[in-house]
Amino acid sequence: MPSKNSVKIYAESSYYHVYNRGVEGRNIFGDHQDYRVFLSFIKRYLLPPTLNEVRPRWKQDLAYSLELKCYTLMPNHFHFLIRLINKNALTIFMRALMDSYVKFFNKKYKREGGLFQGKFKAVLVENDIYLLHLTRYIHLNPLKIGIPLKMLEDYYCSYGEFIGKRNTEWIKPKEILDNFGSSLVKKDSVTSYRDFVEKYEDDSENLLDGLMLE
Repeated sequence: MPSKNSVKIYAESSYYHVYNRGVEGRNIFGDHQDYRVFLSFIKRYLLPPTLNEVRPRWKQDLAYSLELKCYTLMPNHFHFLIRLINKNALTIFMRALMDSYVKFFNKKYKREGGLFQGKFKAVLVENDIYLLHLTRYIHLNPLKIGIPLKMLEDYYCSYGEFIGKRNTEWIKPKEILDNFGSSLVKKDSVTSYRDFVEKYEDDSENLLDGLMLE
């Protein structure tokens, strides 16, 4: 029987919470190099080719077929928030990303076999409130492994892009930040995305039942 959220007919112009973990719960990142290599593969597939760069057609198309809105890398799993432009792009991107990283990881650590827990999982995000709270949930994930809140913007996640500390071409938070406002948060004390993540007192996980990592 297929795992929950592993088989999808994807819809264009839709948002998906995409995630996967290491097989048997094992770590998929062993050191800082591993995180950086994984991010370099994302960059490779999501940036358009340079003027004189030759790529297969499918790699050229990926840069225009989906947008990475938000991400966090954890020692044994990862979270993405992706907006699909082409409904076929998610499977192509995730397969290429995971295959590339597994080859690197297995060579580095002299191992064989799969690294991830099967096919990636993807959950359709159906409204703006879920969308906003999902970014908060994703960005706060590193606190579970002891990363201090004050160091979150420098961790392997897109929080730095959301609060304006970094500008990374292949991360696209603008559409979400443009929709950010009191009508969604409904708290007078929350006037910025940083406030929403760091000071908002309600538990986002209560709003995101079904969107959590299995």
